[in-house]
Amino acid sequence: MKLKITCLQMDISFGDPLKNYQSAERLIEKAMNEHPDIIVLPELWTTGYDLTRLDEIADKDAKQTIEFLQNAAKKFHVHFVGGSVANREENGVMNTLLIVTKDGQLAHRYSKLHLFKLMDEHLYLQAGAEKGLFQIEDQSFAGVICYDIRFPEWIRAHTSEGAEALFVVAEWPLLRLEHWRALLIARAIENQCYVIACNRSGSDPNNQFAGHSMVIDPWGEVIAEAGEKEEILSTEIDVALVKEIRKKIPVFEDRKPRFYK
Repeated sequence: MKLKITCLQMDISFGDPLKNYQSAERLIEKAMNEHPDIIVLPELWTTGYDLTRLDEIADKDAKQTIEFLQNAAKKFHVHFVGGSVANREENGVMNTLLIVTKDGQLAHRYSKLHLFKLMDEHLYLQAGAEKGLFQIEDQSFAGVICYDIRFPEWIRAHTSEGAEALFVVAEWPLLRLEHWRALLIARAIENQCYVIACNRSGSDPNNQFAGHSMVIDPWGEVIAEAGEKEEILSTEIDVALVKEIRKKIPVFEDRKPRFYK
């Protein structure tokens, strides 16, 4: 199956959800010129890393963001890997990825498992405890968030259960751009899957962000890559290629998990 993927590499306004919803709406409308099947947004796109104000600006149960994505999905008849949002639940705020199908159904939510202490996430966010597996168009995919890509065993936990494309949403700093590129390419090669990574652009009071959203095929070839500034990145993937490559080099068949303890 071939799917047109469009990443919205947003320049996020620090701590201003209203402005960010407006920016996302503008970019979504513009992206429809590319006729995408799936639109991808970056990490924490409604608030940015305004962590000290999350109690005030986080989206309670992600309700407002879910409604925003559902309305856009139905209006434009497009699926959303809807980035992640600061999601205020009873036990605290979580960094939650939202998957909404083109008929407006919330297909899955995944809360970031690995919190990034270097940016103080552990002080303001609660970690999730569930996998990011979901289905679109009867295809098995997975979604993870930023720092998660440094944990290959977490990615393999998804691909070993059938995920054929990995969606990564991020706010990855420019300082570690080469890590971003190397880790994403490695995850694609070792898991023989597509990697669709949507990063943010711009800056906040503490960080300059890398942009460079990427789509990588199961051979590890970068088939599309953005620059550093706000950009709409579109390309087509052919999910059938995943099965071909996994058959040609049967990594999953040759695994010996009992030795990996």
